[in-house]
Amino acid sequence: MVVLFELPKGSSPSSSTHGHIISTCGPRSSTQDDRYDVFLSFRGVDTRLSFTNYLYEALIDANINTFLDDEEIETGEDLKPELESAIKASRASIIVLSKNYASSTWCLDELVMILEQRMSSDHIVIPIFYHVEPTHVRKQQSSFGDAMAKHKQMMKVETNPIKINQWAKKMDRWSKALVEVANLKGKDVKGRFESDLIEEIVKDIYRRLRIPLGSVRSFLIGMEYHINFVTSWLKDGSSHTTDILTIYGIGGIGKTSLAKHVYGLYSREFHTSSFIEDITRKCDEQFNGLLDLQEQLCNDISKTSSIKFHDVSIYTAKIENALARKKVFVVLDDISTLVQLEALLGSKGFHPGSKVIITTKDKWLTESCELFKRNIKPKHVKDFLEGLHEIKSRQLLCSHAFMCNHPKAGYEEVTDKLMKYCQGHPLALEVLGKSLYNRDVAYWEGCMEGLKKEISSPINNVLRMSFDTLPSNNDKELFKHIACFFVGTDRDVSETILEACDINTRSGITNLIDRCLLSIGPNNELKMHQLVQEMGRFEVRQESLDKPWKQSRLWCHKESFRVLKQKKGKGNLLGLALDMRMLEKEKLGASFELKTDALSNMDSLMLLQLNYVHMYGSYENFPENLRGLCMHGFHLKSIPAELPIVNLVGLDMSYSNIESFVSCYSNPQRLEKRQKVDGSCLKEKILFASLKILNLSFCKQLHSVSDFDQLPVLERLILRNCIGLLDICESIGQCVELVLIDLSYCKKLEKLPRNIGKLKKVKTVLLDGCNLDESRIKNMDVDSLEIFTVNNIRINKRTSFSSFVGSIPHDLKSFAMSLPRSLVRLSLANNKLSHESFPTDFSCLSMLRHLYLDGNPIISMPSCVRTLPRLEILSMENCKKLKSVEYPPRTLRELSINPFDVHYVKKVVFDPEMCPLKLSVNWLNYLSSVDCTRGSYEIEGVVKIQPMASVEEKVLHRLGWTNLDFLNETRVGTNSSESKIEMMIYEFAIFSTLYEAEEMPSWFRHRSVGPSISFTIPSSSSPSPNNLTGLNFCSIQTSEPSAECFYLSYGQFPITPMMTISNITKNRRWIYERYRDKFSEGLKCWVMLSHWMFGMNEMEAGDHITITVTEPYGEVIKECGVSLVYEDGEKKDEEEDVLGYYKSWNHIIGGDLSPFQTTTGEYLLNNTRFFETGIELYPYHRKVITDGPNFQEQNEKYWFRAFSQRNSSTIGSAREGKGESSRSRP
Repeated sequence: MVVLFELPKGSSPSSSTHGHIISTCGPRSSTQDDRYDVFLSFRGVDTRLSFTNYLYEALIDANINTFLDDEEIETGEDLKPELESAIKASRASIIVLSKNYASSTWCLDELVMILEQRMSSDHIVIPIFYHVEPTHVRKQQSSFGDAMAKHKQMMKVETNPIKINQWAKKMDRWSKALVEVANLKGKDVKGRFESDLIEEIVKDIYRRLRIPLGSVRSFLIGMEYHINFVTSWLKDGSSHTTDILTIYGIGGIGKTSLAKHVYGLYSREFHTSSFIEDITRKCDEQFNGLLDLQEQLCNDISKTSSIKFHDVSIYTAKIENALARKKVFVVLDDISTLVQLEALLGSKGFHPGSKVIITTKDKWLTESCELFKRNIKPKHVKDFLEGLHEIKSRQLLCSHAFMCNHPKAGYEEVTDKLMKYCQGHPLALEVLGKSLYNRDVAYWEGCMEGLKKEISSPINNVLRMSFDTLPSNNDKELFKHIACFFVGTDRDVSETILEACDINTRSGITNLIDRCLLSIGPNNELKMHQLVQEMGRFEVRQESLDKPWKQSRLWCHKESFRVLKQKKGKGNLLGLALDMRMLEKEKLGASFELKTDALSNMDSLMLLQLNYVHMYGSYENFPENLRGLCMHGFHLKSIPAELPIVNLVGLDMSYSNIESFVSCYSNPQRLEKRQKVDGSCLKEKILFASLKILNLSFCKQLHSVSDFDQLPVLERLILRNCIGLLDICESIGQCVELVLIDLSYCKKLEKLPRNIGKLKKVKTVLLDGCNLDESRIKNMDVDSLEIFTVNNIRINKRTSFSSFVGSIPHDLKSFAMSLPRSLVRLSLANNKLSHESFPTDFSCLSMLRHLYLDGNPIISMPSCVRTLPRLEILSMENCKKLKSVEYPPRTLRELSINPFDVHYVKKVVFDPEMCPLKLSVNWLNYLSSVDCTRGSYEIEGVVKIQPMASVEEKVLHRLGWTNLDFLNETRVGTNSSESKIEMMIYEFAIFSTLYEAEEMPSWFRHRSVGPSISFTIPSSSSPSPNNLTGLNFCSIQTSEPSAECFYLSYGQFPITPMMTISNITKNRRWIYERYRDKFSEGLKCWVMLSHWMFGMNEMEAGDHITITVTEPYGEVIKECGVSLVYEDGEKKDEEEDVLGYYKSWNHIIGGDLSPFQTTTGEYLLNNTRFFETGIELYPYHRKVITDGPNFQEQNEKYWFRAFSQRNSSTIGSAREGKGESSRSRP
């Protein structure tokens, strides 16, 4: 008989965590007597409802315990003793000296007491001169003189000699106190934003009292994740080397604020600490700036000598020696050069356990220093700060503009506009919010108009620092080009054109990315924060503020139009952009005409955009140095013969009226005209000698493209959506440099040239939506494609291979054989390809890495996919008939299936020797929609669901699940609840099921009322405790029909019952959030039965265990029970294989649960983790996990393995044991 020892009622260790977390927000005081951090002295009639109230709230928000007279003193008590007690119990006082301050005898008495406390202790006093002059306070003039005169008059009318004497002494003390406080270093509100001053006061108090911030201040709104991330890194003591954290991002994004906050919280936990702030500015503005910073760091971490040195290398040696001896915490704020970094850290390394935070705008700077060239390198982590999301942006803006979290009525629209302008940039939101405080809507709108013209704004000045640190003039010119013309443009296209403009883009773009001035979007487009883009344009505008035609670049459509209209463009212009549609929106320029001779003097112009511009005159006036020409909506039917094109690298004439391309020069009359222009014979001259990019997309009138012999260096041919295109000339075979051909949605294209197959450099061919059939494309033999996509192609089963290789004939084997052996990506999406359409072998595509089969009516993964030895990405999204994916190639790194219908995929089976895999995040939508009461479902290694009636008896017996009445009824067909099918769910080494009942099975001997139970694993010898294999847990749950339906904050309750098993002895905890089961919907009472497979490493005799269930909203746990399961020694060999398959899974208890482990050691077992980038904790988790960040990011992208590598050899037989075939797999 198994004996379980239950803890006394109410003594369960889990009981202390069952409920909301109680957080202590009280401050850290220097002594037991310091009940308050700050005493506020103020005149209520002046500032109680304004400045003092805002200051008080800011102090409280910063966890600074502040005494306010009407906050702490109860009505009717004698004020003076309470005030004296509060002042003496405070570490600092803030005195708000306002107009009527001295008219209050209480205020003057407080002032005297505060200054006496300052003399007798280290009490800090901060006077605030609130719209009063310090001189008036010191000399008792103006309102202070009037107040003192009134007090003197009160003394004169007094007749009692004793009281007259008291008045005289008071007047003397008050007068001296006013003089003394006026002589103190204070803060003057005059000429400042009040919110700005309040923030400065809070920072000053925080710094001087060293009070940790208990909650996020306004300048850290939206930084919760980063605070938790840095805190987690700082507390991690696992590394035996020095940890370095680089916080990087554009200027004003919050790097310094974040570093300051964390430094204030944890600096005292180290032997020594130092915060070196604003390094770049001090080095640039001060002659001995770097020496001064070295001296500051030396004094902070060594304090061994007061001798000053005038040699950077001497200080560096001293710093190196000090860093090697002590565990230090150092923050280096705003590092911009290697010289600064190496002078302040040296190259010899640190004492183990030291932590270094570096804030910078250059993410690669840290790893370029000498420390990372040593044999033992520091452990380096990066934290990238981006703009705030919409909700936090609004909160930050409103906190400064309205002193609350939401916009005032009537300000909603202008608030949204300003937020859009700032794009989540904290400094911009803060500065603009402060400047708009107490302003009307009209002022807001006027401010936003002026922002685009203001050059020397605080925001631009901060952002410009990143620009100023660019290492070369090349990078600065590249940045200006991109800011003015290339944001949103494909990176490869941009690089091709800019390289032709003598700009080095290879290193230049990398440098811009490293300094957070540029990023690359998911579609390879260049991205730039709007404020950064405007800063770059401001740099150009500074070249000539009043005369835009003297600037190097013109991007403003109004200015470009005026320069062209007035013919003021000169040789200094490098680029110009004009889109007439933008002017027409403002009803400008619609009636104006432009002439081509407006460009005749722009000899240096290389980049020209004239979208929807009708120009008149000869096109020979266009600059000959043009490298990039964009003319969307060009009104002529052909390219003008006189257009200078010899140096042109990129030509984009999308949405034009062009009917044919290049062949126009075959016309004798046009040839003669061109000869007159060039003065040479065109037959001997290549027209487009430099053209690499040709884009004629959406030219509806275009019917042919020919004479490719005039395009010898063409790399990209883009004819997307040319719905009238009929023919592409065979001469395309002479474009030997072609890498991309886009013919998407060219629905009338009759043939593709046969000699495309001769092009050895083609990497991409796009034939999306061409609606090809047997009467269209005649033949295609592609020899060296890297990417080949044929989306939305209509398949005709009668189409033969000879008709068109690219249209994917019924015999896909022939099609595959025709594809190049070097093919890397292949897309066959939306082609109505059935399972029978695929061959059995794709091995000819031995280099294929990406395969897209989206939108096809396949039932299962085609078997030919298994023959692809290098496949890394397989996508079968929106395949509505797909039921199973079995044994994809073991090389697969990403599997994407995104079904939105519950009748989709039911089974995913993996190769035991699969590589670590990333499951597409889109699976998450699917998992939450699957109704697991309607049949079997399995993602191998993640979750397995099957009807209880189909589970083998020997499996149930091994789990210890015997005499289950509901199961007996189901198997004999007497189940009264026909609509409810009991399912068994397996995940994380946990079996579980729900069934309708009001009693738990009789074999649960150890029970407890309520949601928790505690026990000690017995040490009795029969059965042997060393053969413990698992634990059964059972709970009876009921719904609460009376539970009111009210608004609940997201994450307050779990969706399904959350079971927490804690091994108190071994300090281990597993928190299991069961796969969502719809079985209990509509039931009043049901049983949840679960079996947890544990081994000796997890549980053994003598261990003290607690189990707690956290209920979803509206559910109650009436009773729970537990029983232990032991191995039957006589049948050990026979029964090992019964659960062998389940034990072979990788991410289970006893296996690899590292991706599910929190920073504080708990294992959070929730299947959504398989598809998310990290572990997220909600409020209901905090009942169990009290510490650690709310979000813990997973650095490893590919980590999922269905099976443990140590058990992979036994999986085949294990599959047979559970009724599956052991078919051979590649």
